[in-house]
Amino acid sequence: MTVKRSEYVASAVTPSQYPEACYPEIALVGRSNVGKSSLINRLVNRRNLARTSSQPGKTQTINFYLINAAWYFVDLPGYGFARVSHNTREHWRTMIEKYLSQRSTIQQVWQLVDLRHPPTEQDQQMVQWLSHYRFPKLIIATKADKISKSQRVKNLGIIRNRLDVPETELISFSAESGEGKEKLLSEIEKILGYQEEVL
Repeated sequence: MTVKRSEYVASAVTPSQYPEACYPEIALVGRSNVGKSSLINRLVNRRNLARTSSQPGKTQTINFYLINAAWYFVDLPGYGFARVSHNTREHWRTMIEKYLSQRSTIQQVWQLVDLRHPPTEQDQQMVQWLSHYRFPKLIIATKADKISKSQRVKNLGIIRNRLDVPETELISFSAESGEGKEKLLSEIEKILGYQEEVL
């Protein structure tokens, strides 16, 4: 797949602010600062389509990016950020659950986890929630360039065990090196069911 067009469309807090549900959507979930924006930018070959920040908790809305005028990446607020009030965290959780439970055009949910660390309790809760509601999902272990290859193999095993996912649902990724990019683009082709030449 070649990404030829990508554009920011909308930021939403409530369903009434979502774009019209006329394109397939791939939703990205994960802890704050796990690299959702960096993944989007790498896959669409743009530096700043999705805003990145070294400050966790920056994404506070549901952001819609239209790709190839054919499908959306949907970047959801990061969960598990401690430096905000309990009420704010609950607001983000409600926002995420409302989108996931009500949006009919979701084709797959990509849950990002940091490959450098074992999955957190919030990571485990999220994957259990996705499994309970039977969402097609993919676990993406980000920041793969930050650790050695031997440590990477070990940590991927820990992630598989902690999140109870098969190897086929886990991909390591690096926004810096591009590792995993082609696998994810192939996954998108599979999800959406069309070939590159029609984009």
